[in-house]
Amino acid sequence: AITHHLDPATLMAFAAGTLAPAVAAVAAQHIAMCGHCRRELTIAERLGRGLLDELQGAAGGIGAGAILAKPNAARKAEIDLFSNRLSDLDGVPWRWIGPGLWHHRLAAGGAGSLHLLKAAPGACVPAHDHAGDELTLVLRGALVEGHARYGVGDVADHDATEENHEPAADAAQGCICIIGAEGKVRFRSLLARMVQPYHGL
Repeated sequence: AITHHLDPATLMAFAAGTLAPAVAAVAAQHIAMCGHCRRELTIAERLGRGLLDELQGAAGGIGAGAILAKPNAARKAEIDLFSNRLSDLDGVPWRWIGPGLWHHRLAAGGAGSLHLLKAAPGACVPAHDHAGDELTLVLRGALVEGHARYGVGDVADHDATEENHEPAADAAQGCICIIGAEGKVRFRSLLARMVQPYHGL
């Protein structure tokens, strides 16, 4: 069962189309897996259409339904295509980046970064924070951060105000995650910062 969902502000930004492309890609994949967030997104889209209709009605403009219908259809097609790309995790050409850690960059378009991360059982990502929003979605295994445990389908929704993340793969299963970040990751460790440019993190 999925127990960690997108923040309401993230869902509203996704509905409005204002998330960075890399972050939106992870949000879309979570929504495809999560019935709760699909229902919440429907509500957010209805609210957005209602607000636009009110604003445009007052200004004598056209209704928002026509404006939002095409982007939503295009977004569904993109979600389906992206889901297909993630269906063969065993065939990913992983690149080693540290003890027990491998990654694979994905094309996201625009600013930010989108990549798959594979972690051996118990492996830790070096402590870091980030310059903007970051979403981490568990695709296989489990991830532990503080007192929270994220299983398949769960998403960790972080923003720039949260500092010093040090997530670790489940000690028994390890994990594979997809991570979308709006800005650069800022590692606390000097060694991690030194190797960062070579891996595009």
